[in-house]
Amino acid sequence: MADTFDLIVVGGGPGGYVAAIRASQLEMKGGLVQRAGLGGICLNWGCIPTKALLRASEINHMLHDLDAYGFAADNIRFDFNKVVKRSRGVAAQLSGGVKHLMKKNKITVFDGHAKLAGAGTISVTKDGKPVAELAAPHIILATGARARVIPGMEPDGKLIWSYREAMVPAAMPKSLIVVGSGAIGSEFASFYQNMGAKVTLVEVMDRILPVEDTEISAFVQKAFAKQGMTIMTGARVQGVRKGADSVTAIIEAGGKVQEVTADRLISAVGIVGNVEDLGLEGTKIVVDRTHVVTDAMGQTGEPGIYAIGDLTGAPWLAHKASHEGTICVENIAGLHPHAMDILNIPGCTYCRPQVASVGLTEAAAKARGHEVRVGRFPFLANGKAIAMGEPEGLVKTVFDAGTGELLGAHMVGPEVTEMIQGYCIARTLESTEADLMHTVFPHPTVSETMHESVLDAYGRVIHI
Repeated sequence: MADTFDLIVVGGGPGGYVAAIRASQLEMKGGLVQRAGLGGICLNWGCIPTKALLRASEINHMLHDLDAYGFAADNIRFDFNKVVKRSRGVAAQLSGGVKHLMKKNKITVFDGHAKLAGAGTISVTKDGKPVAELAAPHIILATGARARVIPGMEPDGKLIWSYREAMVPAAMPKSLIVVGSGAIGSEFASFYQNMGAKVTLVEVMDRILPVEDTEISAFVQKAFAKQGMTIMTGARVQGVRKGADSVTAIIEAGGKVQEVTADRLISAVGIVGNVEDLGLEGTKIVVDRTHVVTDAMGQTGEPGIYAIGDLTGAPWLAHKASHEGTICVENIAGLHPHAMDILNIPGCTYCRPQVASVGLTEAAAKARGHEVRVGRFPFLANGKAIAMGEPEGLVKTVFDAGTGELLGAHMVGPEVTEMIQGYCIARTLESTEADLMHTVFPHPTVSETMHESVLDAYGRVIHI
């Protein structure tokens, strides 16, 4: 006999476990199948542990810049194994927290691999052995994604790393090649550079962080170079040659081919959806380039089957997955939730300097036919940023010249990943430039740069 539920969620990441909790809040009997650790890749091998590592690199940077604050210290050093151990401890603590949430919300968790086994049924196996047969009228697939593997650059656990190996290396490399400068690649490049490695960042596009506004990308590239990082844009890795304890990348850029040798290489060139062995064959579920196609409520082409999170495509962000899970469950419960506006989802990169954005870039806004007004304000003119000793940063805002709609906001600098939410709220509330200009920002704060950028777009900036 199958265990019967109102809803079954496949995958315990930030999309899946949030969907299960929301279902419980709506008095639905929920089951969740998770084959790895609760919290998914994000909590165990992504968002959370990488931020713990990046925090360590920020501290290392500050310890080597003490003179600027009037301090002095000798023989500054770190224990890299302890840095990694702390990161893993943070992940373990939060994974345990999710386990508690499952128990608190009376969600039955099954440890194993789930596979669709007919209309409204799922079979769960562990190491090839049957664990359970589950039945529910509603099934949400939230199996996430994994790192894309490039032929010839397959992670081997020693010389070529994926994000997993990059988080738990046996020793700190003295030199490193990072292929791919999206959020993952830029964060690892920043971490290792700030921990003392010599980093070469390779990007096939003409600029790093290519999804960001061009001015922000240029700002970060200049900052990385100032820190000592070597950056190669418009560059393609033609091949990789392994040594006994080093790796050489053959890179073509600008019509020239050169070889770069380092201790290790990190491949960070995108992700693919986990669609294999889910039993999608024979269903009406459509898979497009490894991602499941859904409507705005998460419904797939198969009645009763839904999909959310990284499995369904860009943007590949934990907070997007969580919100999709909530929308999907509320729709199943008949609450008629609002569809999510992708342009209201913030993107954050936790390198040094941090990057955060929401909405359209200036180029994208113009491409859509908007006549725009653009405001900019540098951290160099902000009192709090100067007092903190962190004056390198920029806030850029893009408005529709006719309506005053905030089309996009783009930020680079210390803690902008915390500040971007102000602009996210403004976009959700459909605020205009007048609303933002009439908002009183506390002084002295770095957030005042947000206000001044809006003022600058309308010729009213005060402090520059």
